Amino acid sequence: MSNALAWAKLRKEIVSCTCCPRLVRYRQKLAREKKKQFMNWKYWGAPLPGFGDTDAELVIVGLAPAAHGGNRTGRMFTGDGSADFLMRALHAAGFASQPTSEHRRDGLRMRSAFMTAVVRCAPPRNKSLTSELANCSRYLDREFTLLSRVRVVLALGHVAFKGYLDHLRRRGAYVMPLTLRHGET
Repeated sequence: MSNALAWAKLRKEIVSCTCCPRLVRYRQKLAREKKKQFMNWKYWGAPLPGFGDTDAELVIVGLAPAAHGGNRTGRMFTGDGSADFLMRALHAAGFASQPTSEHRRDGLRMRSAFMTAVVRCAPPRNKSLTSELANCSRYLDREFTLLSRVRVVLALGHVAFKGYLDHLRRRGAYVMPLTLRHGET
């Protein structure tokens, strides 16, 4: 199977996933009971595949789509405050074609960068259950299998950091004990 076909198959599987009843109910509820400022939007309300350059050397891993960001727009790190900050930084570093990420058809292109998450649906209170992380782990594993040129992984937060280390362990890699630290030198 060609790389493009493998990506298309994986995307279809992710978008149609219903493995986690709690997440399905929550993302669908968000799509029905919209945030006031987005009442005119048709929410995506489905699991999110990763987004970006499939020849990426940089992979950015987050926890999950934002309730009224990715769950609304249908693209990782799009349409919320974290996307605003991240895209400005990626654009300044040459990884993004523009400094904003507002909706799926806004023209954003990634250059040697790919964005993904350890959980594919927005979780209630931004807290995923262990079973939900386990259900989504196969998607992260397959994305990394298809991303053959990765040199740097940037994990955004503790859950993403742990999710990436767990991915490495599932692949049989030895992972020395590591601790996530914020702002220490």
